[in-house]
Amino acid sequence: QVQLAESGGGSAQSGGSLRLSCTASGNPLSANSMAWFRQVPGDEYEGVAAIRPDAATLYADSVKGRATISRDSTKNTLFLQLDSLKPEDTAMYYCAADPGYWLELQTKYYKYIGQGTQVTVSS
Repeated sequence: QVQLAESGGGSAQSGGSLRLSCTASGNPLSANSMAWFRQVPGDEYEGVAAIRPDAATLYADSVKGRATISRDSTKNTLFLQLDSLKPEDTAMYYCAADPGYWLELQTKYYKYIGQGTQVTVSS
């Protein structure tokens, strides 16, 4: 069992940056494939970035070059650095984890998902 808790969301101006955190408990984060998703009301989850236990990463085209997914195994924490923010980045951001070994940006590959943190970007 893995419990995930996101933090770091908030309001930002277009062009700014935010760093989201996801603290995991119950299982070493480094042993899981992890990902960030986002969702706006009425829409499906959108995969943002993923990281595998070997530290390989994958990014959605919508954030490529502006996002960095990373983890600190000593703190069992996953991060998402999002730069050059755009109003279309406004969404609830969720972290997800699964003991499988893959790089995927679809929620069906992840057994655990957190409660989310809201990001709002104004122009």
